[in-house]
Amino acid sequence: MAQEIKDYPTQVVSTKANRISYEEFLARYDEFAATDAGGAEWVDGEVIKMSPASDKHQDLVDFFTALLRILVETKDLGAVRSSPFQMKTAFRPSGREPDIVFVAKENLHRLKPTYLDGAADVAIEIISPESQARDRGDKFYEYEKGGVREYWLIDTTRRQAEFYRLDNNSIYQTAVIENGVFNSTVVTGFYLRVEWLWQEPLPQVLSILREWKLV
Repeated sequence: MAQEIKDYPTQVVSTKANRISYEEFLARYDEFAATDAGGAEWVDGEVIKMSPASDKHQDLVDFFTALLRILVETKDLGAVRSSPFQMKTAFRPSGREPDIVFVAKENLHRLKPTYLDGAADVAIEIISPESQARDRGDKFYEYEKGGVREYWLIDTTRRQAEFYRLDNNSIYQTAVIENGVFNSTVVTGFYLRVEWLWQEPLPQVLSILREWKLV
């Protein structure tokens, strides 16, 4: 999960000497993700508390969630979840909180009451200066090895959008953006004009749905 408020630095709650199980982490999630924070993740038995999201960050999360949810429900493609919602992959192991995940219809059995048991088909992270290393480093590697088919990285500071897609060797390759437009090969019918992301305010969801011919 991306962060943009430095007054609340990321904190490691448990340590290597005091690891907890994922089951205990889920049971105590409300304790770890206090109301003045932005959630929590579990990595190799350690609990990492996240700092609160900025208004811009949350605006983009809501924007993507609204677009994806309506498209996915209309076309009966699967399910969309936004943070705080855990994704636990077999690789490492880790319980991460992507900002948004898409789970394809054939993988809905992975959805559990409080987490996704396995890789999402798409994971989206909204990057901030504080989360650069994590989103482009640890999470990139974990999502790739865990089998997340598309990884979308939105960097509001640099006004840069990166879209990665697993190739036949399960290695992320940069997806081509043609004429400023990204087309997902995982979410059928989803395309994005990258310039939309930098508009102030963001485009109205209804106008994009009309362009997609969903309304």
